[in-house]
Amino acid sequence: MHSSAQSEYFPDSTSSDPTRRRPTVATSDDWVLYFRHNAVRQRSIPWNEGTPLSTAERQELIPSLRGWQLGETSDGAHLRAAANDYAARVADPAFIEAVNLFIAEEQRHGGNLGRFLDSVGVARASWNWGDMLFRAIRYCLPLMEVWATPVVMVETHAMLYYNAVRKATGSVVLRTICEQILADEVAHIRFQCERLAILHRHRARWLRAITMAAHRVLFAGITLAVWVGHGTALYRGGYGFFRFWRSAWNRMRYAWRMMAPDFYEWTKAQNAHTKDLALAVGPRRFGSW
Repeated sequence: MHSSAQSEYFPDSTSSDPTRRRPTVATSDDWVLYFRHNAVRQRSIPWNEGTPLSTAERQELIPSLRGWQLGETSDGAHLRAAANDYAARVADPAFIEAVNLFIAEEQRHGGNLGRFLDSVGVARASWNWGDMLFRAIRYCLPLMEVWATPVVMVETHAMLYYNAVRKATGSVVLRTICEQILADEVAHIRFQCERLAILHRHRARWLRAITMAAHRVLFAGITLAVWVGHGTALYRGGYGFFRFWRSAWNRMRYAWRMMAPDFYEWTKAQNAHTKDLALAVGPRRFGSW
């Protein structure tokens, strides 16, 4: 990947050019390179400008931000366990490093949000019902697909949430934090969608249809849960319920396109690898979801 990955590597979902070549799935080594480069090109957060918030912002944004901050600070132990098992079965050790760098990027988000909460004199949350629900979904089975699927869905909602907070606050510090998270989430969603495309590559079409039906049910539930937990902040940032609902589904439809195997060009080596992966995962695991 290149330093301009977000403009060159991630295709424009609205492109109508019939001659545009379909992208290829990046290797784990590519993702390691991307995350390393991204770590050193972060926006400079102007902490020295102070972090004042209006009374309305404190009432309408802070309770929600505490929940999101908690969600961004997971130690990643369950994900690392799933990634280690998966990487061993498919002989892809670089995937472990890519996942570790992904976790570090999420923790950087949580660290910046936590520092912001500290600066405005607000205690960080130690528990949040939405975060507990999300963790329960991810942790139900230690499989990459079961982990990656809800992550794509929540990060799709995060794109709307942080855009809403960015618009709703007058704090230049909080706006900069949100802008950096938004920039990073583009690649995070692609990272998970590519892995799901690999997992779905040699799955029978009828099983893929069932998978997508299950995805839609889960996504609807997550969308409602995000609104219940964060609707006040979303509304302040310009998202009424119906706009939020439509925007979430529109973004997720593109994520579903990116996790469809037909979205990509597959090289002979990738075709062979994904066939080996299907055998390594086994029919029981490969047929889950």
